[in-house]
Amino acid sequence: MSSFTNIPISILDLSPVIEGGSIADSLHNTLSLAQHAENLGYKRFWLAEHHNMTGIASAATSVVIGYVAGGTSKIRVGAGGIMLPNHAPLVIAEQFGTLESLYPNRIDLGLGRAPGSDQLTASALRRTLSSSGDDFPEQLEELRFFLSEPVENQRVRAVPGAGLDIPIWLLGSSGFSARLAGSLGLPFAFAGHFSPEYTMPALDLYRKSFTPSKTLEKPYAMLGINMVAAETDKEAWRLATSQFQSFLRLIRGAPGRLQPPVDDMDALWTPPEKAAVESKLAGSIIGGAAAIKEGAQKILEATKADELIINAMIYDHEARLRSYEIIADVFQNKAAKSAALRSRL
Repeated sequence: MSSFTNIPISILDLSPVIEGGSIADSLHNTLSLAQHAENLGYKRFWLAEHHNMTGIASAATSVVIGYVAGGTSKIRVGAGGIMLPNHAPLVIAEQFGTLESLYPNRIDLGLGRAPGSDQLTASALRRTLSSSGDDFPEQLEELRFFLSEPVENQRVRAVPGAGLDIPIWLLGSSGFSARLAGSLGLPFAFAGHFSPEYTMPALDLYRKSFTPSKTLEKPYAMLGINMVAAETDKEAWRLATSQFQSFLRLIRGAPGRLQPPVDDMDALWTPPEKAAVESKLAGSIIGGAAAIKEGAQKILEATKADELIINAMIYDHEARLRSYEIIADVFQNKAAKSAALRSRL
């Protein structure tokens, strides 16, 4: 594995809608975060497809990707991911062909096979599509066909899209996509930010299944992880209670907008609910710069991940910007320098 300071770091953003805020605020904050990330040296900025969730504004993922790519100049922008069973492969080829044409060499296409929603919403999304996710390999093959160079007498083409070099990633929270990504020689991103118990088995399966391809000579695994940083450990843990509340509401079947942080989560959850939330967020790294560095080193040593993609559901936008700044400082070995500078101000 590369040294700690050489590990690329990226951002996964859900365009969180905060209590008291608006959808427009969320999308503007997403662009603000992407611009901040670009200045801080993050490698890529991905947005995720979720539907019928009042606390997430990135449902029209391709549209938001275009907004972010248009407001930045260097950082890679993409989907983490597009839930392919919700869409006709030709439509995704056209959408991402359009994005790649507008923002060449900056667009990533991460693909998942979950609906990204409840079953009723999935039914509404798919209309006459009968896919349940079981035919994901066939859908992926069709999508890759539309993005490849057209063959002679091909009657249906993705315009734009055909022949464009758009990196495809497979995303997963279990073993299915890990094995598929390995067998196809594609890069793999694992959702460790909400499925930490499967991280090691999935990454191991991906690497064991890997077959070199035109895309990759060797496996490339990116790990999704929750990180919340602040000036002190105490403040970081307080900020993280907004995400704890989001998972708590999911467990209760009542998802909603991102709530302000609280000082005492024990006043909100029962012991079984606490255990359930903590199991989902077990891989999170929360704290000041020293805690972030220690936690990141441990996870990188354990997983041998080639890249980390970081999610931070923080209520206050300025605190979220600062969190990603602290994390970037840690990975670029600037934490001590930044602390010394602040001490002189």
